[in-house]
Order: sequence, then structure tokens, then C-alpha cells
Amino acid sequence: MSKISNKFSLPIPFFFRCLKGYNGQQFSTDLMAGIIVGIVAIPLAIAFGIASGVGPTEGLVTAIIAGFIISFLGGTKVQIGGPTGAFIVIIYGIIQQHGLIGLSIATIMAGIMLVLMGVFKLGNVIKFVPYPVIVGFTGGIALTIFSTQMNDLFGLGLTNIPADFLHKWWYYFQNVDKVNWGSFAVGLISLLIIIFSPKVSSKVPGSLIAIIVATLAVWALKEFDIWEGAKSIATIGDLYTLPEGMPAPSMPKLDLAEGETILGIVQSLFPAAFTIAILGAIESLLSAMVADGVIGGKHDSNMELIGQGVANMVVPFFGGIPATGAIARTMTNINNGGRTPVAGIIHAVVLLLVLLLLGKLVGLIPMPCLAAVLIMVSYNMSGWKTFVSLAKNPKSDFAVLMTTFILTVVFDLTIAIEVGLVLAIVLFLKRTSEAVSIKVFHHEIDPTNETDLELHEDKLTIPEGTEVYEIDGPYFFGIANKFDEIMQNLGDKPKVRVIRMRKVPFIDSTGIHNLETLCQQSAKEGIHVVLSGVNTNVRKTLQKAGFNKILKEEFVCSNINEALKKARTLV
Repeated sequence: MSKISNKFSLPIPFFFRCLKGYNGQQFSTDLMAGIIVGIVAIPLAIAFGIASGVGPTEGLVTAIIAGFIISFLGGTKVQIGGPTGAFIVIIYGIIQQHGLIGLSIATIMAGIMLVLMGVFKLGNVIKFVPYPVIVGFTGGIALTIFSTQMNDLFGLGLTNIPADFLHKWWYYFQNVDKVNWGSFAVGLISLLIIIFSPKVSSKVPGSLIAIIVATLAVWALKEFDIWEGAKSIATIGDLYTLPEGMPAPSMPKLDLAEGETILGIVQSLFPAAFTIAILGAIESLLSAMVADGVIGGKHDSNMELIGQGVANMVVPFFGGIPATGAIARTMTNINNGGRTPVAGIIHAVVLLLVLLLLGKLVGLIPMPCLAAVLIMVSYNMSGWKTFVSLAKNPKSDFAVLMTTFILTVVFDLTIAIEVGLVLAIVLFLKRTSEAVSIKVFHHEIDPTNETDLELHEDKLTIPEGTEVYEIDGPYFFGIANKFDEIMQNLGDKPKVRVIRMRKVPFIDSTGIHNLETLCQQSAKEGIHVVLSGVNTNVRKTLQKAGFNKILKEEFVCSNINEALKKARTLV
């Protein structure tokens, strides 16, 4: 009973682990870190909300609720959660196809998947997603985010912009005559402030400085009629209605069309929900791993997935969007002294105060300034230096990277992740099968290169009419056919086949089937099969599969000496 309870017991959130020994000094550093991270998160939350196709309020609400829950229930000391740039593309696509209700359902579904991943301890499995796949779709997302900001950066004022990358840019070029040079000037100046402000002071984020400067400048130009063209520069308040206060929780209303069922909606949204869950899991656990390297800690990946899942199950009831761990905000938290989840909770409180008290001021922020913030985010996400370095790696890795990147940009993230993972798996299997070697011995075996020979043996002679095949590597479906081909190409048929398996760590069902077929075919041809050096795990696998019905136990030897003695008696 205890084994069952331990296997399925839930991990403990880091918030409760950190309470032991918590003191006033730690609280003061967490307080300062939380305030600074909250300030940094303001422009990002607003920008991500707008870029995703919802609005600034939804971005702030997501940062508040998800940020609190991820810190309170997560599996890291310093993780800061909220909306991130990685979700922009997929959120926008879901809204285009299924509307806001579809987004809410997909987010809740993704939250459930994340919780189940954590409960069934799949946190470590997510870490095995190949690096070229991660770099490829991250770079693709960055380019897609950049392309979505051209309308606001140049003040084109376009509506019904195509969702796909190529048509979007063609639409931009068709309307190049509509450029608002005032908007472009605001965006360009904001971008320069973001780029160069860290060289003056790294304590205050450049995005916040740019927003303050641009907002004050555009407000003054409009308020005092300094420049007539300033009136055409769009602000958040011109495009979005900002509520005064926190939205009340409400159940998403599902309006079913004629012939439509809830099950049908769930099935249609499953791929998008799965992508949100996988993307959220990858990004949050990568952020946690980076944080561990900086603070010398160790996160609980399963608890982190549960915290992320609960956050994504809750935010849709407040109109929020998918959330995950944010690397930039997490690093800001670490660099300013945050060492417990309390800092993340304080960051959520700071954002709540902004929403409650400064909602009207948020409405004055110019849209081209937010575009500049997101352009900088996309540049930092792009990882172009990693693209250059991976180009020097094996061509297969670079092919996976570029395939994932192109599919993300041209099609969508769901297809990119699926194809990228399949390609990576195929290449991994190809490399593994190529690494597995099969040697054939006809006359003698050199004892100096062996580990399972008896020490007194000076020379090991293979009896006449006997062939020894040595498999070096896992006996799985990728190598089974290769073994068949080698034996078929040998020509003359021996009286005894000794299959040496001392270097076979495991065998799968295809390998077992291949071995059974070999034994049965050899028996028909009057050839005896002897196995040598089968390790304990492989032997157990063969026994469970009923292999002893095909080959008796006396033909399974512990080492090559015994196998060759058996072969001599058979010859």
C-alpha cells in the first residue's frame, strides 16, 4: 500500500518548502525583487495581450493570476509566470479560427494536460525535446511576432490583416503608401531607447523608460496642440476599452451551432491545446533549468507542471490567455535578489495595483511604442547566433532546425512541433542504428579484445561449420533488418550460428520477433542457434515473451566459451 501511495503522491510546492527558516531579511530582498519584476512585467503583459489579439487588460489579468498561482503552486524558487511571446502566434491563430471561447476552452484543456503530466511524473520527459527543434520554433515565433508589429510600428491603420506570414507581408507592401511617419518616429525613438538605455543604467528596464518617454511625449503633443500630426498616432485607449478594476470571474459561454457538439469542439481544439501544453511545459522547464544554473538550486519539474496547469485552468475564467514561465522576468527576479516564490507573489500584487489604480494611464501608451517593445522581444527570442553556430553542427541537426523554423513561419506552430519532433526522432533512430555494429567471426576470436572469456584461454578457435555473430548495441527495430541482410549476404550456410549478445543492453518486440524468425528459419534449414552472453534484463524480456518455446534454455549460454563448447557438440 505504501508503494502505491508513494508512486502517486503529489509533490509539495516550493512556496511551502521555503517558509521554513524564512526571515525579515529575505522578505526585504524578495519585496524589492518583486516590485522591480512587476514594473518590468507591465509593458510586456500589455504588449503580449494586444499582440495575441485580445487586449491589454487580458494581458495584465493573465500576468496577475497566472503569476500568483505559478509562484504559489510551482516547483521552483524564482520562476516568474505570465503571458509570453511564444504563445502570441498560437493564441492569435486560435482566436481567428475558434474565437475567444475556443481560446478559453483550449487553455483549460492545456491546463488539464499539464496537471496530468505533473501527476504522472512526465516532467523529465519534456526535457528530451531536441535542441534544434526548440531553437527552430523559437526563432520562427520571433520572426512571426516581428511581422505582426509592422502595422502598429508604421501606423498603417490596417484591419483584417491576413494571418499567414507571406500574405501578411504582401498586404503590408500593398499599403506602403499609408505609412504614418509620426507613428514610425515614435516607434523608432522607443526602439533606440530600449537598445541604448542599458548602457546608461541597467536597473530600470529600457522598455519601461521607452513607454514613459513616448507616452508623455505623445500626450503633450496632443494635449497642447504642439503638432497636428500627433492626433493620428494611435494609443491603447483609442483601440481598446480598459475596465476600471479586476474583471469578475465568469463561466465561458459556449454557443453551439446547429449540429455542433461539445465533444466535436473539444476534438477540433485538441491539437491547439496540446501545442499550448507542450510549448508551456518546454518554456517553463527551460526557464527553471536556466534559473537553477544561476542560483545553484534544483527545481521540481513535476510540481512546476502542476502549478503551470492550475494557472492555465484558472485564467480563462477571468478572460485571461495561456501563461508559462518567462525566462526574461525570471532572470530579472534573480538579478535583483529574489530567492523564494514570495517575490513572484509580490510581482503579481504590483501588477494588480497597476490595473486597479493606473488603468487610465495605460490607455495613453502609444501603439508604436508597444510595437517597439515587441520587436525587441522578438530580436531577443530569435537566437540568430545559435542558428549560426548550429549551422556548423551535423547537417541533419541543421535540417531539423530549418524545417521547424520554416514550418513555424509559413504554416503554424502545431505543424512545426509535430514535424520537427518526428524528424528528430527519425534522425535519432537512424544514428542509433548506424552506431550498432554486427561483426562476423569465422575462425578464431582474439582474447585480448574480449571481456567474457575465461582468463586462461590463449586463443579461442571457432569450430568448423560454426559462425559467430556479435551484435554491439541495442537489438531494436532499427537494427533487426540489418542483421537479416548480413546473414543473407554470407552465402554458405553453417551448421551452428552463435549469436553473441553481451553488448546488447535491451531488446524490443521487433528484435524478439526477428530473433524468433531466425531460430525458426534456421531450424527448418537444419541450423542450430546458440545465444551467448545474454544479460539479465534481455534474458528476462525473452522469458516474458515466451522465447523458451522457440529456443530451449540449454542453448542460451552465459559466455562465449560455453557457447563454443555447445557448438562443438552440435557440429
